[in-house]
Amino acid sequence: MPTILALESTCDETAAAVVTDGRIVRSNVVATQVELHAKYRGVVPEIASRAHIENILPVLEEALASAACGFADLDAIAVAHRPGLIGSLLIGVTAAKSLAWSLGKPLIAVDHVHAHLYSVMLGEGSVEGSMEGSGVGGGGWGGGGCGGAPLGRPPRARRGPPAPPAPGRAAAARSRV
Repeated sequence: MPTILALESTCDETAAAVVTDGRIVRSNVVATQVELHAKYRGVVPEIASRAHIENILPVLEEALASAACGFADLDAIAVAHRPGLIGSLLIGVTAAKSLAWSLGKPLIAVDHVHAHLYSVMLGEGSVEGSMEGSGVGGGGWGGGGCGGAPLGRPPRARRGPPAPPAPGRAAAARSRV
């Protein structure tokens, strides 16, 4: 059963998880930045990036400890590499690349939107069989399916051109109300 350490830093949360066999979530640690950005009523990219720098190692260490797992137990390192805030992405991608290189482990690049689709297949009570999904945001749209793909394989995906910013802004404004 392969064991993967996954890192995520696409926006304003720093996260690390240890997943075995493509479905068994052994740990899932998230450091949120909600309070840091609250007074600005939205995410400030520079503040988010700096917080990721402070959070990435403690989150990673806690995820490994919670899973009773060491670096030697890992078979690969995964990281969300797009879409997201470029400064935030750089922190997670740099940490993941450094770990993969230093440990001699494969690096798995994960699309953030595809990961949302795949997440319903994780853990107890996960979805079995085929599915289709889509995601829309201020920066683009994506869709895909996980019909019959072997575990660990990304969903089939279609990605559209950048969406006009209005739908994303409308969603952000509505979430503040």
